Amino acid sequence: MSAMPFSGATAHADPPPLPFQPGEKLKFDLKWEFVKAGEATLRVLSAENVGDVPAYHFQMTAETTSFVDVFYKVRDRIDAFVDTDVTRSLLYKKKQREGKTHRDIMVQFDWEKNLAQYTNFNKPKPPVELLPGTFDPLSAFYFARTVAPAPGMDVKRPVTDGKDVVMGRAEFIRRERIEVNGKTYDTFLIEPEIEHIGGVFEKSDDAKIQVWVTADHRRIPVLIKSKVIVGSFRAELESAAGLVPEPVKSFKEERPE
Repeated sequence: MSAMPFSGATAHADPPPLPFQPGEKLKFDLKWEFVKAGEATLRVLSAENVGDVPAYHFQMTAETTSFVDVFYKVRDRIDAFVDTDVTRSLLYKKKQREGKTHRDIMVQFDWEKNLAQYTNFNKPKPPVELLPGTFDPLSAFYFARTVAPAPGMDVKRPVTDGKDVVMGRAEFIRRERIEVNGKTYDTFLIEPEIEHIGGVFEKSDDAKIQVWVTADHRRIPVLIKSKVIVGSFRAELESAAGLVPEPVKSFKEERPE
């Protein structure tokens, strides 16, 4: 994997392998206040080509429970594609079904012209100019997992939804042990900047997202908390499959002299 530019980064001749692989599946319980509101799943699917460029395929799905469907039904799916070095986005698709809001979004990345083209139900908006190494919102999350964290570190990378390009930022706050669904994890707490996030976040003056990822080479998100105008949400890791194996530890046997 190529070295990634971010605040405080240094170049490495031989960067570590990626913390995820095709077949990874992370399933989360979504809770609003203390009520289970739905489920979300993050997947790394089999590699495929976007045009003639080999790509990783990331997918996120979210749906509310039958109880919550009565009040606010959600059926969302996002598909994101990045180059296999995880340096920039190639294609982004979002099928959004949230209450009365229906969108069928596609963002195509033209790196020869350095433009991103947004369409919703095939209706285009004016293209936006890309900055080097721009990611879509979902791929930016996976890019962040490639960065070895340290308290106080800021990671910055341009992000676009196809309508605007902003400088995304995430701060590594601290290392701590937390319990999620009866399991204890050694984690890093990360706080992404959400100034430019739409939806319920844009109406909340004190909106905040916190993400806890495992403090190992896989950096698996185990807990996500958000505070918005309509209340507090939690996404708790329920199961994980297809993970990158633990590294084989080598050691030299010590013998008494």
